[in-house]
Amino acid sequence: MHGLAEKPEPATATAAGESAPAAAAPETGTPRRPGRRRPRRLVAAGVALVLMLGGGAGGALATDRLLDDGSVATAIRVVPAATGTIDSLSSVAAGVSPSVVTVTADGTTGGSLGSGIVLDANGLILTNAHVIDAGSRFSVQLADGRTASATLVGSDAAADLALLRADDLTGLTPAVLGSDATLRVGDAVLAFGSPLGLAGTVTSGIVSALDRSVDDMTGLIQTDAAINHGNSGGALVDTAGRVVGINVAIATTGQDEGSIGLGFAIPVDTVRTVVDRLTGAASG
Repeated sequence: MHGLAEKPEPATATAAGESAPAAAAPETGTPRRPGRRRPRRLVAAGVALVLMLGGGAGGALATDRLLDDGSVATAIRVVPAATGTIDSLSSVAAGVSPSVVTVTADGTTGGSLGSGIVLDANGLILTNAHVIDAGSRFSVQLADGRTASATLVGSDAAADLALLRADDLTGLTPAVLGSDATLRVGDAVLAFGSPLGLAGTVTSGIVSALDRSVDDMTGLIQTDAAINHGNSGGALVDTAGRVVGINVAIATTGQDEGSIGLGFAIPVDTVRTVVDRLTGAASG
């Protein structure tokens, strides 16, 4: 996630701007995005939140965008996506997993690893902008183990969303996009992605709160489903197997960089608007 720095330009870009140095935070804790390192800063509800793109940071409550620079684990092949209402969490996991990918970005200054979801059968992939903003070469790994290079379609740093097109891949299973308009606090959700490079990981929890503001992002979904570095760009899904959000950040303490049950996702209705704009710009 991002911390409190200058707000990125809303225009499409392939990389976020450098962040300002983080100010001293209270001794209570520090929130972060599971992403690569690039501190920014935010003050919300009287608590200073330092948002980190990547690895650890000291201080109080900090937010982190969820990336990882570890190796990509081999994913488990799963059954095709189911349709309609799904009764068990295992069925949700089996139905959604083919639509979740691992995204790797490599560049001259290093690399990062995050997650993404399939938007169409021809390889359109959605991820977070902070997953790809350090790279110039991109690749994706599917749930069935196939890998392919990818090209950048468009990126919106302010919304922290980006589109990639996987090269030479067809017949993919698109994710089913739902709506966050009917979400209620207490609804059960699953988080999908590649935390610490462990592809095909699924965790469960509930919607803990709605309309959260973190750094320069507003309207976020808060969840206690475990989200860690590498989960950025992965799916937050309801019990019918529909994507309701895109994982973007977690809150951590200064000592612990992993999940403490405070995760955040971009609402899918916001995602849909940004995707329509990016695809329109790419085809225009």
